[in-house]
Formats: sequence, C-alpha cells, structure tokens
Amino acid sequence: MRKYLRSGFPTLLFLFLAVPCLSALEVPKKPDGYVTDRAGILSASAKAGLETVLRAFEEKTSNQIVVATFPSLEGSSLEDFSMRLAEAWKAGQKGRDNGIIFLIFPEDRKMRIEVGYGLEGVLPDALAGQIISGVVAPYFRKGDYSGGILAGTDAILKAAQGEFKGADPTAEWMGRRMKAFWVFFSIFFLMVFGVDFVRYHHYTFQNRLFKKRYNFWEWWGRFAILCAILSICFRVLFYVLLSSRSYGSGGGSGSFGGGFRGGGGGFGGGGASGGW
Repeated sequence: MRKYLRSGFPTLLFLFLAVPCLSALEVPKKPDGYVTDRAGILSASAKAGLETVLRAFEEKTSNQIVVATFPSLEGSSLEDFSMRLAEAWKAGQKGRDNGIIFLIFPEDRKMRIEVGYGLEGVLPDALAGQIISGVVAPYFRKGDYSGGILAGTDAILKAAQGEFKGADPTAEWMGRRMKAFWVFFSIFFLMVFGVDFVRYHHYTFQNRLFKKRYNFWEWWGRFAILCAILSICFRVLFYVLLSSRSYGSGGGSGSFGGGFRGGGGGFGGGGASGGW
C-alpha cells in the first residue's frame, strides 16, 4: 500500500498544481479592436462610438487606450490576468510604452486600469484608483455598464493628456482635519462651559452676602475671553501641523485595418484595481 502511495504521490502533486493553471482564464491572442466586449455589457452603439473615439485619440496623441470586458475571472487573480493580457496585447508603442488597458469583470464585480510605463507619470496609481471608485463604480452600482465604461474611458483619456486631476488629496485632508478640529473644539467648549457654569453657581452661593461679587455678565465675560484665547491657540497649533505635513504621490502603433490589433508597449504593473 505504501509502495502505491509513494509512486502515486508525484502524479497527485502535479495534478494539484496543474489544475488551477488549467482552470485559469485564457487570454485572447488578439483583441477584437480597441473594444473587446466578451461580457456583452456594451450596447452596439456604445461600442461603435467608443471604437471611434479611441481610434481618433490614438491618431491625435499616439497613446493607445484599450477596453476589455470578460464575464468573470474564472478563478484567476485580477492582477495576474491583467498582466498576462498586457504582455500578450502590448498596447502602446514600442519604446514609448504609452498604452492603457481598462478591464471589467461584471460577474466578479471587479475592474482594473493597467497603465504602461510611459503613462505612469500622468496616470499614477492613486489617480487610476480615483477614476475607478469615483467615476466608474457609481454607474456600475446602478447597473449602467455602458455609462460607466464611457465615463471611465473619458476620464482615462483626459488623464492621459494631463487634464483629469481627480479629487485634490490636500483639500480632502484639510477638510477632514478641519471637521475633526471643530468637533474637538466644540466638545472642549461644552466641557469648559459646563465646569464654569457649576463654578459660577458655587461662587454666587459662597458669596451671596458679598455685595461686590462678580455679576453674571462680568463672570461670563471672563469666560468668553478665555475661550477666545483657547480658540486662537488651537488654530495656531492646527495650521502649524498643517504646514509641516508633506504630500507625495505615487515598434509601430499596432493599428491595422482601422482597428487596434496589438502594439509593442510595455507594462510593469502600474495602475489600480477596484470593485463596486
């Protein structure tokens, strides 16, 4: 029995390792054009219009943007399949690496923007992530795949030309910190107000027979001055911390017969993934 187990172990190990590879989603050798809609989520008019826009964009800028949809990943890793597809299709020009691939898998509710080396400067990972979450995902959540793909592609085209800036991370950070600052200051103010209110009543009770004790407005005038001083101190501290914060980021054209059929661009994993 042990002899059979020992002789069969290598075969079982090979099958265990090979089955996931065999079940992985196969990469088409060539795209259908600038738009490869294997999932069938684009209307005929939307697909035709997108083909025209992407072709004109390449003629104008030499950048190649490709959109591809598949029903599901069939168990494959999103990033792994995206890189395998990028290596097979090679969107962009050789030496310029100016290609971008926009991938959607509706059944898995996943998508990815794969960016070629040459366009990582104008479309960094953070900006690609903003396009996915802020532009495309809201459409997809409503089931409007055509609208989401068109809006996302338009944002990618603008980003490739340096025109899509997305949300300003500095403004977002300042907005969150300002909100937190005012919440903290309001809580602090109420605490001081409560303590001072109790202290005033205690003071009036202890000095009820003293004619020259502070009246109501004199007491609360002192309290208002104290709050103003504290507010100025908090503001100065907030802006000092804000100013000290630094912000960082993150061969041939391949067009044949009027449609994209693969180019020579290189990819290194730049881009972003997301869901909805």
